[in-house]
Amino acid sequence: MNINMNPNSELVQSAVNVPNLVQVPEALINQAHEFQMAIMMYTCAIREVKTKLEVLNDELSLRNQRNPIEMIKSRVKRPVSIVEKLHRRGLPISTESMVQNLDDVAGIRVICSFVDDIYTVANMLVSQDDITVVTIKDYIRNPKPNGYRSYHLIIEIPVFFSETKKNMRVEVQIRTIAMDFWASLDHQLKYKKDIGDAADRISEELRQCADVIAATDQRMLAIRKDIEAQGGTVRK
Repeated sequence: MNINMNPNSELVQSAVNVPNLVQVPEALINQAHEFQMAIMMYTCAIREVKTKLEVLNDELSLRNQRNPIEMIKSRVKRPVSIVEKLHRRGLPISTESMVQNLDDVAGIRVICSFVDDIYTVANMLVSQDDITVVTIKDYIRNPKPNGYRSYHLIIEIPVFFSETKKNMRVEVQIRTIAMDFWASLDHQLKYKKDIGDAADRISEELRQCADVIAATDQRMLAIRKDIEAQGGTVRK
């Protein structure tokens, strides 16, 4: 493969900007083209998985007369975040290292209406015969100590290009609207500076809020099931 020499590539610039990273490997400077190709492949993998999720949502909306998926968000990890994560783990900073060691370069977040929708969507997705499950982490049944709740999947999906087929890994996070609201605020607040002695108190308040939100999710699910038991339909 012919390599475009491009020392101004995003990956190189990100490596330069990582604190305490003194020297950018020469091999990285020569990898601009490979990096761009890899990012393109991750973007295509996201498109494949999003299409699967949209098809499932359309089918389930007809079957259940409501949409289980409220929203699908996606992103490819920023070059600076890729470099920082490789550097933090003590791994080589290269395109090959990124592909081999990072499972979350391509990410999809699925926002569902109810907790049981999370498991329904996840089970239907992983049951498809071209999906390979790499890992599952259920932070709903087993929340993180800070209260974080979500259902995480690392899956592998084949993507067909003009001359090759690549098995690409995608991280899928599935959560309710309330879980996503909490996670977004927690992410914003944890980067606030100069909170000093208030850090422990604020962390505890956030954890308590997570418990309240989880209880609300369960109550909303119970209400929906009660409506359905009475012969009603939850429509959107």
